[in-house]
Amino acid sequence: MREPVRRVAVVVKGWPRLSETFIAQEVLGLERRGLKQLVVSLRLPTDKTVHDLNKAVTAPVLYLPEYLRDDPKRVFNGVWRTLGRPGFWRALGAWLADLTRDPTRNRIRRFGQACVLAAELPADVAWLHSHFLHTPASVTRYAALIAGLGWSFSAHAKDIWTSPEWELRGKLASAAWGVTCTAMGHRHLESLAPESGRVELLYHGLDFARFPDTPPARPPRDGGDPTDPVRLLTVGRAVEKKGIDLVLDALARLPTGLSWRWTHIGGGERLPALKAQAERLGLTDRVEWQGARAQDAVIAAYAASDLFILPSRQAKDGDRDGLPNVLMEAQAMGLPCLATRMAAIPELIGDGTTGVLVPPDDPPALAVALESLLRDPARRAALAAAGAERVRHEFGCDQGIDRLVVRFAESLAATTR
Repeated sequence: MREPVRRVAVVVKGWPRLSETFIAQEVLGLERRGLKQLVVSLRLPTDKTVHDLNKAVTAPVLYLPEYLRDDPKRVFNGVWRTLGRPGFWRALGAWLADLTRDPTRNRIRRFGQACVLAAELPADVAWLHSHFLHTPASVTRYAALIAGLGWSFSAHAKDIWTSPEWELRGKLASAAWGVTCTAMGHRHLESLAPESGRVELLYHGLDFARFPDTPPARPPRDGGDPTDPVRLLTVGRAVEKKGIDLVLDALARLPTGLSWRWTHIGGGERLPALKAQAERLGLTDRVEWQGARAQDAVIAAYAASDLFILPSRQAKDGDRDGLPNVLMEAQAMGLPCLATRMAAIPELIGDGTTGVLVPPDDPPALAVALESLLRDPARRAALAAAGAERVRHEFGCDQGIDRLVVRFAESLAATTR
């Protein structure tokens, strides 16, 4: 008798999300390689537009109640249906231990969501996988304990650097295996893991089929023609770690005779404050705020620009970037990049060879580098060509997705339910 195909439940914070194309890319890549999946989302979608990547995914989506008060009957049924399982009491013990260290409503909510997930898991789901090691991994861990299943994780950036070490250690000890997308994050997680090899380094990379084979040609703008300014671009959420305010400070320091225009793409809670800052600095007529955009619009913006800027920094709460996808995307589009020596960015960009890096939180240094690149289209072209060659040779997504196919196949083969 033929063995039934078993699925992996992939737990994410939200689905779909414009800012997480790397997750959609991975889910779609795994699906196209034959892995059956169930996407589990901790919240309903909030973005007004949806990436084509998400639209292409055929896996069904299970939405959990974002807040327990939203659907108390469903939460009660989840607890009641799992109460008699031996795994419930193991999960309850793990949750109570976590709750003593983190006595928050968020912690209570995650256990309720885990009960709903464990109760509603289809019978053919034999493995759980979490994207991010913070709240999605909490729900995944508790649900896996209740259901008696194994689980794994993909760690990225904020989840690594804003989670307390006690919690990371507990999750690393509980998960069968995990992957992360930067060497810096890999070193940190390996130092907390119960043994070497629990976490594997896999750059998520890009699917270059989404980008033109040949980057577009760009005219040699040098900031000297007011009718044809140098076109600057930043793509990133308006949050502290992206350093969007530093871009504005650097632009305000440029000589008045230079002609440029800067575009920002991205949503985020800091947008009103950033727009007010641009007005105070007298930049309003030279900047454009496009808000959150779908992937095709972002790719068109890369093609229309001359220089990409992303001055990432560490936020006050410890949050920081990993390896921003937008830098890889810009380079794949033949766009030279000006960024910071922050997080895993130097793993992608070699200063002076495949881009330019400046210290984080340093508007004067950012302005000096920006002016130099504005005035020198030949240097921009050389950096862009080198960056495009490296990203396309070393940061494709296929190798990482192929490796995940192997890991999931091994996990499913070793699992019985």
